[in-house]
Amino acid sequence: MFDTHVNLHGETFADDLGDVLTRADEAGVKRMLAICDRLDNFEAVRSIAQAHPGIWCSIGVHPHHSKDFTDLSVNDLVNGATDPNVVAIGETGLDFHYGYSAEDAQINSLRTHVEAARQTGLPLILHTREADEMMGDILEEEFEKGSFVPLLHCYTGGARLAQRGLDLGGFVSVSGILSFKSAREVREVIADVPMDRLILETDCPYLAPVPMRGRRNEPSYLIHVAEALASLKSIPLDDVLKTTTDNAMRLFSRIPN
Repeated sequence: MFDTHVNLHGETFADDLGDVLTRADEAGVKRMLAICDRLDNFEAVRSIAQAHPGIWCSIGVHPHHSKDFTDLSVNDLVNGATDPNVVAIGETGLDFHYGYSAEDAQINSLRTHVEAARQTGLPLILHTREADEMMGDILEEEFEKGSFVPLLHCYTGGARLAQRGLDLGGFVSVSGILSFKSAREVREVIADVPMDRLILETDCPYLAPVPMRGRRNEPSYLIHVAEALASLKSIPLDDVLKTTTDNAMRLFSRIPN
């Protein structure tokens, strides 16, 4: 399995990261993508990737933190992405639910990340909350300037944004939310996403899947996300594991096969 979105660099895993990675390996999670949320965390994220075979990383600024990096440049991202451990741009996006950063700051940051994805050819990891229409509009507008590959991560948005992302050649990742009893609308959307565009993630340490809800999430729980997807699609678990891993390797094409 490939856990395509892990947050390993914070205090949550500071005391037992080695044990967490051992459990992940024993559970069959052989590849992970460690996500950069702030440019000043990039070295910490990259050091995890450098220290552990099977872990790669991204470079980017989460929309929550865009207010702190208003001078972020395309070159900042492109230069960081010269490291072969970096296989994606982001996580970037739009989050109008919490409003931790002003809309203008989020939009400017998103467009900067898009240009970096274009220049590097790396996939663009996108977070969207209560911003479906604007996200779709920006992605389509930017795509007309030059292609890039969007990844709608931890997807909880509507069917329209999902389809707009797919129409641009994008991918959709599913997390433990898929297993939540309350996530009926998420399941309805994911049910219509083709299997060849779906990948798996834990988004650990958040969003532990059923039956691990209430615990700190970790990569070894990815199997439960896969089980939820297999149940939703009514296909064998082994098929889900193979297809989603193949999809992730196709998306994050800088990773050696």
